[in-house]
Amino acid sequence: MARGFESKDVEFQQAEAERALARSPRGRALSAEERAAQARRRTLELALARARDDLAKARSAAHRHMLEEAIHALEQQLTE
Repeated sequence: MARGFESKDVEFQQAEAERALARSPRGRALSAEERAAQARRRTLELALARARDDLAKARSAAHRHMLEEAIHALEQQLTE
């Protein structure tokens, strides 16, 4: 039975992700603290991307101001 294009694409993406993990530059497993730090950074990056997207769509001045402050706070957290 033939498989659809989407399932082949998902399988390819999963294989690429496994290869990327195998080629990690450190060549060692990450500690729990390192994994937590990476997860926190990724969460902050996603929140920042979402806030920037929301800012681009915001119409109210108060909403724009709130989003600008949130973006500033997220950027500060990422630099720490």
